[in-house]
Amino acid sequence: QLQSKILILTICSAGIGGTFQYSYNISIINAPTSYIQMFMNETWLERTGVPLESNMILLLWSFTVSAYPLGGLTGAVVAGPMAIMLGRKMSLLLNNVFVIIAAVLSGFSRMAKSFEMIMLSRFFTGVNAGVSMNIQPMYLAESAPKKLRGVVTLTSASFTALGLVLGQIVGLRELLGGEESWPFLLASNVVPALIQLTALPWFPESPRYLLIDRGDEESCISALQKLRGNSDLSAELEEMLAEQAAVKGQRAKNPWELFQTPALRWQLMSIIVLSSAMQLCGNDSMYFYAAYVFQEAGIPQDKIPYVVIGTGSCELITSVTCNMIIDYAGRRPLLLGGYIFMAGWAIVFMVALSQQTQISWMPYLSMACIFAYILSFGIGPAGVTGVLPTEVFDQMSRPAAYMICGSLLWFNLFLVGTAFPFIVKSLAHFCYVPFLVVCICTALYVGFFLPETKGKSFLEISEEFKKRNFKAQTHAVFYKGPEEIKSTML
Repeated sequence: QLQSKILILTICSAGIGGTFQYSYNISIINAPTSYIQMFMNETWLERTGVPLESNMILLLWSFTVSAYPLGGLTGAVVAGPMAIMLGRKMSLLLNNVFVIIAAVLSGFSRMAKSFEMIMLSRFFTGVNAGVSMNIQPMYLAESAPKKLRGVVTLTSASFTALGLVLGQIVGLRELLGGEESWPFLLASNVVPALIQLTALPWFPESPRYLLIDRGDEESCISALQKLRGNSDLSAELEEMLAEQAAVKGQRAKNPWELFQTPALRWQLMSIIVLSSAMQLCGNDSMYFYAAYVFQEAGIPQDKIPYVVIGTGSCELITSVTCNMIIDYAGRRPLLLGGYIFMAGWAIVFMVALSQQTQISWMPYLSMACIFAYILSFGIGPAGVTGVLPTEVFDQMSRPAAYMICGSLLWFNLFLVGTAFPFIVKSLAHFCYVPFLVVCICTALYVGFFLPETKGKSFLEISEEFKKRNFKAQTHAVFYKGPEEIKSTML
């Protein structure tokens, strides 16, 4: 009982300063948008005596918003070397320094009359999120027992959803979303950082990292005993020693080495497809549309922020549900079902948007589509995507794989954020066509090419992919045609 409590507390300590921060910081910037823009204008007026033009305010605001994914990309790139050199736990602890710097900058920005401090603070916040999005799932998956690996790693998605909802709640006018309190809202991300700094040092480092990377069997057994208690550790230790023997003499790989290794071809293809799809499937853009659709449905303007909290709560409910069923249902069915449902709801949503003004009940259908789309995303893609890189790569390739995943996630977040307003402008009601295509292609890829990893050891998963990688090579000698067709499909 004590050991299961230690595992739960390890999950909570890693999550609160980890993926929780990623979505919390995306969420809290929405409420004070107009106040920060006014602050930029007033500051400029004080400095130069001339007010800013509206397009200049918009440009400065877009710099502020895009500083976050830029920081995230930087964080994703440094996360790999950090995880290898400092270890998983120490990296998560040191990562809080970035948030503390960011909180000081944004908290004092109004006092210092500097909007540049807000931009810089968003960059540092992004770095923190970029590091934690990569290292937290790695740390949890390496600390979890095999039969609970999916559940434990998936808590990263639950903390992401929790951060989103709490960010929406704290950003309400009655709390910290008012004109006077927005610097405190932006600096409130220091609270989860301080909680993690206080709690996480009490829990063990990843046993796999201690044994395979550090070669420290004694510390590994000690960490396992803390996490598992008096249960028999011999089978788990034997499996780790087998993995250690399999990678003996190897050093941790760089991202570009993964691209050059034929034995990792399908693993790499899978995480590239799934990490890209996670941002390109249009889930975040649903939040962009939410306020407009709710307004059309007749919800009063001042009540809309409360309804938007409902959309975030949807994601939280489904990620917790997904947590309960992932080790029963498996990874493939959840991913496949999620993307198929999203494709279906995207079609209904576009039809509903196009008929919004003609048919009186259409805004309610649009509203239902927003909730259904977010539920479909939460039940599979939101969580399972983060679990896979841990399962399909060995210890030496895992940090580099997460660097690639993280870089794609942040680049695509930036890409969608930049391109979506233009997509809406040019495609109007049919703006979800690109997202529909992404959902269908990803569902096809998962259906045809992704093996199930549920309940298998890391070595068994590696063996399954090895067969696939080298089968593709031997077939390539004889069947040039189908190999080409296959590659154009992807």
